[in-house]
Amino acid sequence: MSFRACSINDLVPGEGLRITSVSPPIAVFLTEEGTVHALDDTCTHQDASLAVGWVEDCRVECPLHESTFSLITGEVDQPPAKRGVRAHQVTVHEGEVLVELSTAAPQLPPGVEVA
Repeated sequence: MSFRACSINDLVPGEGLRITSVSPPIAVFLTEEGTVHALDDTCTHQDASLAVGWVEDCRVECPLHESTFSLITGEVDQPPAKRGVRAHQVTVHEGEVLVELSTAAPQLPPGVEVA
């Protein structure tokens, strides 16, 4: 089942938006090319928000230690993170960003738990 994460107008190309209405929080990204993606917001290496990371070439770079994650699959492309984050299904309908959360277990860094 999908939920309304935000409006497409809330998103800025090349930036992420942290959504805290779900646990763990997710990050919604609008690429410069106009595609919308959603990942779990917390880096798997250490407790850092991917929403404030740098977005380029359909990847987001963690602002803490520069691990990169695919916006499409959530897979980690660059260490120090060794595990990817969950990627979620996104649809945009009449200007609203709808997200269907992955049913996979979240991959959280040490010491971070789902509320």
